[in-house]
Amino acid sequence: MKIDPEIFRVLADTDIRLKDCPTLIKPYYRTKKEYRQMLEEDTEELSELQSVLNASGQYALLIIFQAMDAAGKDGAIKHVMSGVNPQGCRVYNFKQPTEKELKHDFLWRAVCQLPERGEIGIFNRSYYEDVLVVKVHPEILDRQNLPDMKAGTDLWEDRYRSIRDLEAHLHRNGTRIIKFFLHISKEEQRKRLLERIDIPDKNWKLSLADFEERKYWDEYMDAFEKCLLATTTDNCPWYFVPADDKNNARLIISSVILKTLKDLKLSYPHATKKHYHQLEMLRKKLEE
Repeated sequence: MKIDPEIFRVLADTDIRLKDCPTLIKPYYRTKKEYRQMLEEDTEELSELQSVLNASGQYALLIIFQAMDAAGKDGAIKHVMSGVNPQGCRVYNFKQPTEKELKHDFLWRAVCQLPERGEIGIFNRSYYEDVLVVKVHPEILDRQNLPDMKAGTDLWEDRYRSIRDLEAHLHRNGTRIIKFFLHISKEEQRKRLLERIDIPDKNWKLSLADFEERKYWDEYMDAFEKCLLATTTDNCPWYFVPADDKNNARLIISSVILKTLKDLKLSYPHATKKHYHQLEMLRKKLEE
């Protein structure tokens, strides 16, 4: 079944209420075998498109993943990107900022990790943490040592604007940005956290903080909702991904990435007459 990525695109200047958005939809596959076949076809096509992206050197692709814990970010990155050449793809996991990073603006550490033209960059979490986690836990701002704000200034609106400005700048200069919000239900998250306890090989993924953050579920949903509405744009859109079914989520994500790359209409560079002449000379030498 063909997936239309536009169904999941968060349009600019529209309203979205996460409580009304599904975390589970009818799957695009009928069996696990069909799912594996669909994903394999997607990864093979992605590998081919990545080669053209790298050879052309005109564009970079930045893919951002944001979600609650256990929503499937790591699994999506692992499975969807399994076919890409690691030399042209970098994954960066954003954790708590270091002391050095806190001495800069909140976008600085992400800018330092942006992909070069011809590369695919993946942010597992990102600068969006500073309008999500920090908004839910404003006490974190104390560590950021910000200058005093003027009366009537809204810190969060200023940060949304900074993000939009950065992404617009990147788009103008050849970086295409896709942003995925993996929407998981609180009940499904509970099941996955229990699984991490019950399966020894998954124990390392779990910490007490994962449970503590569940107390702020409603606050996080409000922060995500406001963030999506404030920062989705025509050129740098958010995509809303129902994430209770991991396999279905991965197929949706891969379809969005493939469409974005195809829309660039890239091709391998053509050899100039001078280069072609050099190749013919090289052929003759090799055939001697």
